[in-house]
This record gives sequence, structure tokens and C-alpha cells, in this order.
Amino acid sequence: MIGFFRTLAVILTMLWASVAAAQQVVWLQIEAQPSAQTAQERAASYAQRIESVQGFRLGNTNWHAIAIGPLDETTAEQERVLLRRQGLIPGDSFVTDGSNFTAQFWPIGGAASMAPAQPALPAPAQPTVIAPAPVEVPAAPIDETPAEARRSEARLSAEERRQLQIALQWEGYYTAAIDGAFGPGTRNSMAAWQAANGFDTTGILTTRQRAVLLAAYNAVLAGLGMETVRDEVAGIEIDLPLAMVGFDTFEPPFAHYGAHDGAAYPKVLLISQAGDVDTLFGLYDIMQTLEIVPEQGAREKRNAAFTLIGEGTDFISHTEAVARDGAVKGFTLIWPRGDEQRRQRVVERMTASFVALRGVVMDDLVGEPTEDQSIDLLAGLEIRRPAVSRSGFYVDPRGSVLTTASAVQSCRQITLNEEVEARLVASDPATGLALLAPNQALAPRAYARFQTGVPRLQSDIVLSSYAFGGILGAPSLTFGTLADLRGLAGEDTIRRFDLAVRPDDAGGPILDTSGAVMGMLLPHDDQSGRTLPGDVAFAVDVDTIALFLSDNSLSASAAEQRPALKSGLLNDLAVDMTVLVSCWR
Repeated sequence: MIGFFRTLAVILTMLWASVAAAQQVVWLQIEAQPSAQTAQERAASYAQRIESVQGFRLGNTNWHAIAIGPLDETTAEQERVLLRRQGLIPGDSFVTDGSNFTAQFWPIGGAASMAPAQPALPAPAQPTVIAPAPVEVPAAPIDETPAEARRSEARLSAEERRQLQIALQWEGYYTAAIDGAFGPGTRNSMAAWQAANGFDTTGILTTRQRAVLLAAYNAVLAGLGMETVRDEVAGIEIDLPLAMVGFDTFEPPFAHYGAHDGAAYPKVLLISQAGDVDTLFGLYDIMQTLEIVPEQGAREKRNAAFTLIGEGTDFISHTEAVARDGAVKGFTLIWPRGDEQRRQRVVERMTASFVALRGVVMDDLVGEPTEDQSIDLLAGLEIRRPAVSRSGFYVDPRGSVLTTASAVQSCRQITLNEEVEARLVASDPATGLALLAPNQALAPRAYARFQTGVPRLQSDIVLSSYAFGGILGAPSLTFGTLADLRGLAGEDTIRRFDLAVRPDDAGGPILDTSGAVMGMLLPHDDQSGRTLPGDVAFAVDVDTIALFLSDNSLSASAAEQRPALKSGLLNDLAVDMTVLVSCWR
């Protein structure tokens, strides 16, 4: 008989546990915000489309959770699947027991109901999910003692222990290695976190405290919709914030994922192309010419990988790429400034989840050409351009360059032919001349040799210049004639030419038919405000240039007396001495 009662007691205990489990009340947490005002606004927005929206502060933190409920576990899971499918809640919404919910902030002035609600179906309603009858909610369990907390802690996996250290590090309490070993450093950080959040400082986190810590850590990702994307064209699997971005187009080697509202960011690029380490580092160089990778920020090249961080005025980009198995793959995340916590966490998730599918790379011909194609774009991305581009020319065998002073004022960086950095040696606004010195040794194929005699009026001349800011990749030649040995006001330091010019021509050399330089083209403007005919151009004369060079420890080389060169030789000479001067700000 005693055995019978023991058996009956066990059965009743199991039945009671089964009923209690079936009646457990939970919440569907859909978002969390660090700002109470933002959380109220978001809760109000959700409440317009979904029933039973409530808001609670998370523990003793400054985070505010938005949740649907209370619900029983079965209904909560059905709601999560249905509302995610309809796009009404983020993809990373999750079911929680609400043990870390404290003060209620939504509905304003309301009190939380602790009974399961009817399913929070939007209107128009989808097939109805019938909720079970309301049940009583048992009292919240008493928090664990230190001994009980240590026993529950012992059941954690190595990854769960490391995750707690990461969360403590994120909150600023832990600075040692993420090793999953709970030594004195980890215990001290736990105690510091407990003290800051109003818990007893035991140095051992209870099950509930671990939930509060991890909820605050993960709350920063709430609302981003972090879900795994498998891009079969790029051959990449990765977690992306799909509540923020969606697929736009393929522009090899990039798959573009843009902001849903058409904004410039956030934006994600998946990188995929066939290649090896040389291809990888070629991409490293190319990406630094793009507007999405500002020049400020960390750069790191490793054996077969690189990291690029570009810090702009209103966004930060983060690129990771690696060469492996005959393919170069990676990603770029472009995120607005002022949201650093979420940006860092998104980068962490993307990096940790990144998988390069072997044997699959983006075809170079994938995607369709559009009307938006431009030489200023690379694979759909804008190439960084200098603030000012003008012409110049070599004046000695070491690569010193003469150009127009107006081109190189207030420059953060000056480049020659967009490759070699140069420094400003001297500038004279009165004459319009500026002298540049390259930051590395150069050996130009030709440099200026200046005319020594008096030129003949109406003689033929040629201007060599980068008339279109370097778009054509080489200098252009423009032919004209010498109109006068003086300027319009009689200036004897200026020559006037019948010559059609563009703004980018300024700084280019004007040569006679023998190849001797007659002067440097000045900008096509009139300080008096007059508008001059389009074929009127002015140049600084040779004597003024020679004096300027002499004042800066250089000598102007004299040209030999010789007959006119054949057109091909004259063209080669002019092109070889001409330089594209770029001012970057």
C-alpha cells in the first residue's frame, strides 16, 4: 500500500509539473531602446497595428523593452512566426519569461496585465489563432542563493561562459581575455556589475542576473532584424540587419544591399570575385579610392586578408576581405555616425557569421547595365575625386612642377598624376605661379626648356593640358596662335593668345613649333568682372617664370635654336612634360 501511494504521488507530481509547464506565461519581446521617449514612440507605432503591446524597463538598466503579451508559450510562438511572416515585427524578436521586466512605461498610465492575452493579430486579421482560457500566474521564483547560482553556473557551456564575459566587457566591467574561465578578474567584474545594477555583490551571477545582463547586451540589436542571408550568386552566407537593408543589385564584384527607405546608409556590400592574394590587395588599393572609404580610419593588411575602416563626417564604413580557395570574398558595412554601439555589434555579428561558400564566386557579367552608369562610378560606387584638378609641367630633371597658384591653395594633399604626393614649395599670387616638389624621386621623360628669343606675332603655338580633369587619362593638345606680347592693359609679363581653353587647362605649358616653352597658361578669368571671348587666353611669360624659379633655387633651362618639329615629335614632347595636378581637401 505504501508503494502504491508513493507511485501515486510521483504521478500526481508529474501531472502537476506538466500542467504548470503548460500554463507558463511568457512575452514576445519585439524591440528594446535605450531612450524612454524613443521606446514610447515605438510602442505607440506598434500598438496601431498590433494588440496587447506593452512596455517595461529592463532590470535596473536604462533599456526599455517593447513586448506583446502576456501569452502562453504555444500562442507566443505562433504569434512570433505569424507576425514575422507579415513583416510586422523584427526577425530577431524572441520569447521571454519577462523575469527581467520591471517598471511599466506603456501603455502610459496603464498597469501590466499578468494574464495571457488574445493573439495580437493585426487588422485585417489573418486566420485566427484560438488562445486558451486565462490561467493564474504563479508568483515569481525567489532568486538563487550564491550556492544555487554556482551550481547553475556550473551547467553553462564554454560558449555560454564566454558570452557572459563578452557582455560584461561590452558593459565596461571586464577587460581581460575572453576565455570562459571565471577567475578573479571575471568575479570582480561580476561583482561590479551587480553593484551597479542594485544586486547583492556576491561575484556570482544568478540565473536571473545572467538573463538581465544578456538581455541588455542583446537589446542593442533589437529591431535590426538580424537574420542569415544565403547569397547564392556571391557565394556568401552572413547575418544581415534585414529590417534596415535589402538586396538592390549586383555590380561585380559587389552585391549591393541598400536601405529600405532609399537613404545613403545603412548599406551592405558583399564582395565576391575569383582571384588570389594579388587580387585581394589590388582590391585593397582600389577600395581606398572610393567615397565609401574615407581616408581617415584604421587600415590593416595581413597575409591573405585586410581590414579597412573609413571614418567620414556622417558615416563609418567597415570592410573585411580574405583570399582563400581561389576566391576573394568579404563584406562592407556602411553605418551612420552617432550609433556606434549598434554598428559595432552588427559588425561583430556579420564577422562571426560570415561563411564563404566554396566553389561559388560572382560572375563578372552578372547584373544588367543601367542608365546610371558613369565613369565616376566603380561597380556602382562613387570614386573619390579631388576638390580641384589643374595642369602643370616639369621644369627640371628631378620632377619639380610649375602650376597655377590658384590650384594649390588650402590643400590637405597635393598629387601629381593622382599617384605621386607633392608639397608646395612656393606660391606667388601676384604672378599666379606655384612650384611643387614631388615627395619621391622622379625622372620625367621630358621637362621644360624655355624660349630665349622674342616670339613672332601670329606664330603657331600648342597648349598641352589635362583639359577634362584627367578623365581622358592623358593630356590634350590645343592649337592656336600668339595674338600679342602684352596683356590687355599693356602688362609686359603676360602674353595673349588666340586659343580656346577650359578651366582645367590652367597651369599647362604653351610651346612653339620647335618645342620651346613660351609660357604657362593662366586661369581664364578677369578680376574686373568682364566676360572675355572664349578664344582669348593669357600666359605668364618666360622672363617672369625664370625669375620665379631663380628665387626658389632653380634655373630655367634654355631651349636650343632649332626648326619646327614634326607633329608627332612635338606632341610626344608636350605630353611627356605635362602633369595632372590635383588638390585634395
